[in-house]
Amino acid sequence: MKIYDISRELLSAPVFEGDPAPKLYTLRSFEKGDGLNLSALYCCLHAGTHVDAPFHFLDGGETVDMLPLSLFFGKCTVMSFEGAVTGADIDSRVKSGCTRLLIKGGGGSYLTQSAAFALFDAGVKLVGIDAQSVASTEDDGTVHRELLANKVAVLEGLDLRAVNDGDYFLAAAPVKIAGADGALCRAVLLEGIFEL
Repeated sequence: MKIYDISRELLSAPVFEGDPAPKLYTLRSFEKGDGLNLSALYCCLHAGTHVDAPFHFLDGGETVDMLPLSLFFGKCTVMSFEGAVTGADIDSRVKSGCTRLLIKGGGGSYLTQSAAFALFDAGVKLVGIDAQSVASTEDDGTVHRELLANKVAVLEGLDLRAVNDGDYFLAAAPVKIAGADGALCRAVLLEGIFEL
């Protein structure tokens, strides 16, 4: 079995424009004469590798603690794309039965509205991407709303540099935070543990 850590290190990950940068604060430390180390973390819930809950873009949508964990565990497909991913790209490349798709685009790919619709139509239940957002910087939230309204889970800020295209087992549960619009997660891919 091989394990790929596809999470970004939180404190050094790129920060989405306008979001606060994560900070780790030392509360107690051996260096200060305390009998232990103790830290506090300040960050946006959409920093580093994270999950978007429907509540992020949908008024009254599910918060992250309400999402079924089954979305974040199971067979997935890593697939390389360049630039804008369209509905035609999804229709021509995503095979029937693909329920979790991770898009590898060197941080430069994003979904168009037609791609978001095509993913739902193809039966995809989770889409992940190695960019800070599944949508372009010019998008007004339409892509997120299309996905989240149709119960497609969104996983952003992945690090897929060490991973080849192909099938894996995904484990990427978000931290359980009541009422939150998103949450950090530690995403990993497992290869070779069983026949996918």
